[in-house]
Amino acid sequence: MQQRRKNLLKHCKEIDCDVLVAFEPENLFYMTGFWGEAIGILEAGKTIIIAPKLESERAKAESSDCIVVGSERGADLISDLVAKIRKKRVCTDCQNYTTMQLLKKSLPKLKHSTAPFYDTRIIKDSQEISILKKASKIIDDMYELCTKKIKKGQSESELQSILMSYAMEHEMFATGYKSTLNPLIIAGGPNGALPHAQVTGRKFANGDLIVVDLTLRYKGYVSDATRTFGLGKISEKEKQVYEIVKESQKKGLQAVKPNASCKSVDDACRDYIKKHGYGKYFIHSTGHGIGLDVHELPNISYRSTTLLKKNMAVTVEPGIYIPEKFGVRIEDSVVVDDKLVLLHKFTKELVAI
Repeated sequence: MQQRRKNLLKHCKEIDCDVLVAFEPENLFYMTGFWGEAIGILEAGKTIIIAPKLESERAKAESSDCIVVGSERGADLISDLVAKIRKKRVCTDCQNYTTMQLLKKSLPKLKHSTAPFYDTRIIKDSQEISILKKASKIIDDMYELCTKKIKKGQSESELQSILMSYAMEHEMFATGYKSTLNPLIIAGGPNGALPHAQVTGRKFANGDLIVVDLTLRYKGYVSDATRTFGLGKISEKEKQVYEIVKESQKKGLQAVKPNASCKSVDDACRDYIKKHGYGKYFIHSTGHGIGLDVHELPNISYRSTTLLKKNMAVTVEPGIYIPEKFGVRIEDSVVVDDKLVLLHKFTKELVAI
């Protein structure tokens, strides 16, 4: 925690600020060890949490080496914050317009920037990597469960219930990702052609390809993987597309190394799929960073200008989506190193159930 705080303050000084104020739960957790409704203040020599009284005792118990101040929600919370940081050069991640207007009236040297947080969080420390490894192992176990539980006539929502029950028994939880109504993506047959398909009551049928995207949180951190299963007799075209995606992902993983560009990883996947005539059916970027958010920096995209660095954690997830027919996606979370750390061990051969 102390090294994280040093790194946060280093990036804070790079934008000419001395104090970091975290409103977002992910940044608060990264800074303090406490995930909840509160405001974190980091400056040289001390870390303060200002929390509503209903959260203050939990903040004391769960935070690491922090001064915890109990307050009332609303204006009192902001007044207590201002009293602690008045006349200082402050950077905050606050996203609320009304709160920012209140703060600007009292803090003329206030800056809004997420850069110090994301520039620090983009490189994972050993504790974070250990948590990601454990999270990924649980997801692998869930794919083993899929091979035993998927069956003809079962609905997408029934499989989701089975998998989420297992996940929660193993301390893994939904990410709360705002762009979906479901904790998982489980998409059979034509639903698999929608990369972010919502889970439905559609029942699995013979010949389906079933996309199972497991994005779950363990001890705060998100691991993300996708496997595509076959049910019964799979068509030759589906098998062909599956093999193209599998080889594309292999090319992408081989491109992941320190100092390689994110664009080069996307190119490796995309070029292979284009070469085999399915370029227009690969309709998203190749991957993204993972950590305390589902999607973090860096972006593994043809638009990215970022170079990969050791201990970044990213996904590699090419896919082909044939509208109203089927889709295939294969995804792993990895940690960048001289020898790639592949976090998921579950097979990428087509498992026919």
